[in-house]
Amino acid sequence: MKVMTIRRHTAAIALVCAGMMGAALETTAFAATPTNYVAGLRRLTETEYRNSIADVFGSNIDVQGRFEPERRVGGLLASSSAILSITPAGFEGYSKMADNIAAQVVNEKNRGKLVSCAPKIAASPDDKCAGAVIGRYGLMLFRRPLTDAELKARTALAANLAKSSGNFYTGLRYVLASLISSPEFLFRVETASAKDNSLDNYSRAVRLSYLFWDTTPDAELLAAAGSGALATPDGVAKQVDRLMASPRLETGMRAFFADYLQLDTFGNISKDPTIYPKFMGGVADAAKEETLRTAIDLSLKRNSDVRDLMTTRKTFINRALASIYGVPFNFDSEWMPYEFPEDAGRSGLLTQVSMLGMFSHPGRSSPTKRGVALLDIFLCQPTPNPPPNVDFSIVNDVSNPKLKTVRQRLMAHATNGVCASCHTHSDPIGLSLEQFDSIGVRRVLDNNQPIDVSATLQGQHFEGATGLGKVLHDNPRVAACFARKMYAYGVGASSEKVSAAKIKAPMDSFTAGGYRVPVLLKALATNPQFFSASPPEEPKTKTAMNIVSH
Repeated sequence: MKVMTIRRHTAAIALVCAGMMGAALETTAFAATPTNYVAGLRRLTETEYRNSIADVFGSNIDVQGRFEPERRVGGLLASSSAILSITPAGFEGYSKMADNIAAQVVNEKNRGKLVSCAPKIAASPDDKCAGAVIGRYGLMLFRRPLTDAELKARTALAANLAKSSGNFYTGLRYVLASLISSPEFLFRVETASAKDNSLDNYSRAVRLSYLFWDTTPDAELLAAAGSGALATPDGVAKQVDRLMASPRLETGMRAFFADYLQLDTFGNISKDPTIYPKFMGGVADAAKEETLRTAIDLSLKRNSDVRDLMTTRKTFINRALASIYGVPFNFDSEWMPYEFPEDAGRSGLLTQVSMLGMFSHPGRSSPTKRGVALLDIFLCQPTPNPPPNVDFSIVNDVSNPKLKTVRQRLMAHATNGVCASCHTHSDPIGLSLEQFDSIGVRRVLDNNQPIDVSATLQGQHFEGATGLGKVLHDNPRVAACFARKMYAYGVGASSEKVSAAKIKAPMDSFTAGGYRVPVLLKALATNPQFFSASPPEEPKTKTAMNIVSH
């Protein structure tokens, strides 16, 4: 490839050079061979990208830019990572982010600690130094060692750019940017053996690291992959124990719970400020944080039965949430633990501001939205989308003198045969939560009428949120759904396509262990199924650049 002469050291020109070089390299890296094949490409989520950059270059490196949108599959964003591509506009955005990151790495402020060597002459190429830096960061960014061809090509590119610009660090900057904007970094490339359809060691390291820590593998995990230790059950178990013993497990589990509980939904909701003046700036973030703190405290710090998330009255609140919940707040710290009294009607995550607020309308609650969401999240029972021609006028007519309560309007709406099957499926859960408004404030009247919170779910009659919490706590489908989604999250599969056979052994351990998250995590990650792959129906010969651009 002929390297362009750089007259202006702009990111655009340099990234064109880097991209051209990268395209040639990825063609080889992504191609199947007689002994292995690319089993999966999983695009990094925003948190995975940010955490990975922080671990590779340091937390003081700013990551600025817009990320390609994600979408939910089988109840999880992580499950869609295996089918997402990057648009040309999105790749341009990633390229700009990569150049900004690389520029920070080699600037005068950071190069002393981030560039492991210094060139003999700063105005000239230095292949030995450049090769050492590129090889080191290539391993961390690609999550595997660079091939000899990749290292040689990028070292030559750094030399040519350094010569054209008269600056060693300019050449290094643009080659680092090419690594960060490469599909080999933006996608988690999983390679499997054609002999036994099992992931190779570096793919195993990646799968473990992103499940447990939500970030790229650290040096010890990469070393275990390189030594072959991850090819053995004992080697895997040793690394699993180490990953679980780290305080970074909390970061990984926060990412899982945020996805499992669909907390990203808060980014798409709004509340009518004239009706809910308490729902002001910062409440959405606080509500998400409350839910994550509750989940982590119960499942990791106290190592309790994860099903207790349906019933616990213990939570964490800040000043904004205390106002919504109508409870006193100790201002000595930003957050404080709080336990609702038994007569508060609260029941675990089900009655927190997050779950009640995300699945409601801007100006009123929605039993249907709440029921649909909770069935999908906790029971793995998605509800079909309504037909496009459904008439919602009865439900939306809050001024109807004959149908004063939301229960009455939903009952009238469900007399339509097309609507009845879905509403009888989703509405009971939602109606049992009607004593909480669109932002989670407790109430006892709806349009001056007493709220009826009785309901029946799968043949079990119950009353209100506390009754619902107990029913879900004791329903074996809740624990099974949780295990299925954690497996799907870890391997990048749709939870709807995960067979019971794939998680039978981990589910047995989970049940016998009292439904503790650490037990399930270890059982999943040490099960051979966690590293299994399905052979492609046809050889994958597309280059990564083609995958990205389509």
